[in-house]
Amino acid sequence: MCGKMRVLKKSTLSLIALNLLWATCAPVIHADDKVFTGEIADTPCAMNVHSLDKTHTEMLKVSGVGTNAADCVQYCVKNRGGRYALQTKHEVYRLDNQALAAGFAGHKVKVTGTLDPKAGIIKVTSIDPLP
Repeated sequence: MCGKMRVLKKSTLSLIALNLLWATCAPVIHADDKVFTGEIADTPCAMNVHSLDKTHTEMLKVSGVGTNAADCVQYCVKNRGGRYALQTKHEVYRLDNQALAAGFAGHKVKVTGTLDPKAGIIKVTSIDPLP
């Protein structure tokens, strides 16, 4: 009987440890979270600061900016005071988690988070690439 109790205790402790590990690793999903799709852009290009068409086309003609959207976004954030933003077909949303957005610069993504409509900022829960 004593051996069965030890195995049961070990199994229970293992299950508790796995649940705690999962809880700390899984993103926190809030009831108000919504999914937004678009491109991780920089605020100067997305908000027509130095672009006439809300794209990277004009900036990519400037020497040293790079050759693609990801290069342009990184350049504008690093050298032009831009911030990472989510650019959709009709809106540009600022993102609270700049570090997470940096890894997706210039790429189409799905952002899950809570929108503050007055500020136009998404409190990001997760960012996932789109095919």
